[in-house]
Formats: sequence, structure tokens, C-alpha cells
Amino acid sequence: MSDNKSSDGTVPVQPEPEVLLTTPLHELHVELGAKMVPFAGYDMPVQYPLGILKEHLHTRAAAGLFDVSHMGQVRLTGDNPAAALETLVPGEIQALARCRMRYSLFTNDQGGILDDLMISNMGNHLFLVVNAGCKVADVEHLRSRLAGKVEVEYLADHALLALQGPMAAEVLSRFVPTARTMKFMTVLEANFRGVPVLITRSGYTGEDGYEISVSNACADITARLLLAEEEVEAIGLGARDSLRLEAGLCLYGHDIDTTTTPVEANLNWVIGKRRRVEGGFPGASVILDQLANGTSRKRVGIRPDGRAPAREHTPVTDLSGAALGEVTSGGFGPSVNGPVAMGYVATSAAAPGTPVNLVVRGKPMPAKVAEMPFVPQRYYRG
Repeated sequence: MSDNKSSDGTVPVQPEPEVLLTTPLHELHVELGAKMVPFAGYDMPVQYPLGILKEHLHTRAAAGLFDVSHMGQVRLTGDNPAAALETLVPGEIQALARCRMRYSLFTNDQGGILDDLMISNMGNHLFLVVNAGCKVADVEHLRSRLAGKVEVEYLADHALLALQGPMAAEVLSRFVPTARTMKFMTVLEANFRGVPVLITRSGYTGEDGYEISVSNACADITARLLLAEEEVEAIGLGARDSLRLEAGLCLYGHDIDTTTTPVEANLNWVIGKRRRVEGGFPGASVILDQLANGTSRKRVGIRPDGRAPAREHTPVTDLSGAALGEVTSGGFGPSVNGPVAMGYVATSAAAPGTPVNLVVRGKPMPAKVAEMPFVPQRYYRG
């Protein structure tokens, strides 16, 4: 078992291509019979013996436990870390109340997206969760751009668990009673059977649920206690991907990246009202111009006809065969019992219900532009 930190514990380790890092739950995954695969430099469980389809449906019906310890956890401290962070993201961070959290984006000077992240106001510091594949670059970005303004601490000694599903509140409240009354996108510092944890009511499945930050040393026992509850099953990255796709949620490096802007990605809502007036974040001139004047393409949902899924990079055309864009994520949606996808198409074809063709193995496959999410959201809002 490895906690994968550097010699001084202050920066994330960038693994050599042939060396896979492990999370503090690696031995548990192997014990549970998980199929392990390389993901973002880590040896991660893609599925357990239950299988991706049943894991997906179990999360929608009860509660699933995910190991997301490969994600990066970062603490920002200083005189005004919220003001400092606003120079890197388009969200209103200074207006974020204590024990509240917000989704935002790191943008570059061209308006492209460097990463998406969660930001929590802990009162005397900000707590960030960033993507696994971007965390090395994100920490360097924070340190280089905010030098002298904030201290950037990478929390190498903490794991992250996600408990997701309609029974998540019932399960977690047996260990942390006050978790039941948390509102969506709030934060709670608590004890889990004597173990200090940081709980957010959030997740990336479209379901109600929580993410639990816990020390590496206590991650295994915390996971085992949750898995011992009748409603909970271990869930791998395969079902995590199909769940977030049905919920219409972006995967960095696929649906958003440095070549896409927040406006093109249909993420206008992350740009705070004050920030739309003041700017002051990387790429503001590009992004604010797109808000005012529109863009040539938009991220949309796509529902293929029939049963065949459309995978990433599948071309999208109009009915005459003219190129419109391409699929960025696609697969079978177990909850809707059919294929679902998302991607970018010309704005002229972005209206829900627009008929399009997906070019699969050189042949056109009928589909329609669709609204997202593909399943009802069940976020708990209090």
C-alpha cells in the first residue's frame, strides 16, 4: 500500500509511464476481486465481480462506493485566497459562503479550459479537488500564478471516497448523523467513528451523495465500514463513467479541454454575474465576447436511434452528409436502456430534436440532438 507522496509530501508525484501509482485502497480492491486497469497514472478498479451494468444500476437504486483517491486535494491559505483564486477562474469565489462549495474551471489566456475543479470555503482556507490527470500541472499553475499571495498545499496524505445513490444519506447518517441534513454543495467537518473527515454533499453521478476526504491511514477502515452496510456495493470507474454520461457531466480531456471554452461547452452558468462585468480571469476577453455574440459550436446531448452506441470521435453530420462536429463521449446508458452520447456540433444544429447522422464504420446512423441530462437529477437540495 502506498500513499504516493514525494519525499517532502508537498507535491503530487508524476509517475514514470511504466510505473503505476496506487491509492490507499488498492489492497481492498484486489481483495474484492476488482479488475484493475491503468488510469491517470494509477492502478484503478474499472469493475468488480458484480459487473459494470449492475454496478451502475445499483448506484441508481441504492448506494455505491467509489475510490476517487487519485484525484488531487489542495489547500489554499493566505490573507485572501478567494480573491487570489479569482484571477485563475471565472467563478465568484469571494461571494462563496463558509461551508459552501462551487464548481469552476481553470481557464487559459485563449479561453480554453485547463481543468475543472470543486472549490470549498472552509473559513480560514479554500479546499480544492482537481482531476487526477491534471493535478501536477494544476498545483504548478497555482504556485506559479499565485506566488506571494497564497500558500498551496497538496494533500498527499488524504484519500477521497464517493458514496453515491438515493440511499447514500441513510447510510452515511448512521455514522455521521448530521450528514442527513446537509444541503447540496455544502461542506461538513465531522468524525466518522472517531476518524476526522471532511464531507461534501456532492458527486459526479447525477445522484444524491457525498465525497469523503479522509487520511490515508484511515481510508481502508472507513471504506470497509461503509461497504459492510447492506445498501452499499463497491463501484468501479466503468460505472462511474456511464453514470456521469447519463447525467450529462463532462469528463476532462474528452468533453472539455484547452481547445474548448466554457461557452462552447455549455457551462455558461459557472461564470459569475460580477465576473461577467469585471472580467479579471484568464481568457476573459474571449469568453465574454462569446457570451455576448455566441459561438460557432456547442456541446449537446445526442441520442442515437436503435441500440448501437456511438463512441468518442464518431463524426456527426447533417442529413446531407455535411460535417457538423463529433462525439466526445458515448456508450450504453443502463438507466435509459439505450445508447447516449454527447459532443460538439455547429450551433445551427444544436437545438434539441435536430436530426443528425452519426458516421459509424463509414455508414450514417440516424440520431437526434437531445437535452441533457438523460436521466432525472436527484441532487438533494434541502
